[in-house]
Amino acid sequence: MSKIILDLCGGTGAWSRPYWVAGYDVWIVTLPNYDVTQFDPPMPVHGILAAPPCTEFAVSGARWWDIKPSWLLDEAIETVKACLHIIKLCDPRWWALENPIGRIAKCVPALGKPAGRFNPCDYGDPWTKKTLLWGRFNMPIKRWVHPTQHSPDHWHSQDLASGRKRGELRSTTPSGFAFAFFLANP
Repeated sequence: MSKIILDLCGGTGAWSRPYWVAGYDVWIVTLPNYDVTQFDPPMPVHGILAAPPCTEFAVSGARWWDIKPSWLLDEAIETVKACLHIIKLCDPRWWALENPIGRIAKCVPALGKPAGRFNPCDYGDPWTKKTLLWGRFNMPIKRWVHPTQHSPDHWHSQDLASGRKRGELRSTTPSGFAFAFFLANP
């Protein structure tokens, strides 16, 4: 039986892809198929990757925080709390929750201080997007490259830069970080 990896709010599955390729039993728990707030996890779980949506937390959207309906932030907080509940329930060997620089820790104090931080360029992808990590995991070994693009703005020059596809591209875990994380947390 292969080890189970839960990819909570996994979207494209980019963060868990190296585990899937290596033969782990990866469960991508994301809408529309699975709602993390209603998910009943299998047991035992070896590792958990959590990437709750950053729309209501990321500092890049701070200019809209005061004019957005409060229920959007409430739903985002509930999603993070659901991820933490699953982590506590499963008590995996390792776990990590990521989100860009913003207000997530202030909104969900149970997260505490971040255990790590990175930019995609720290792991071979040539752009920046300051991202924080919480959890119990081994920090991957860095393989820095000079950033030649800037995220999230580098997506503006892409043909796919508008609408839902742009949001998906901006929130996809960089492949260099995903692979380095896999190597550090087998």
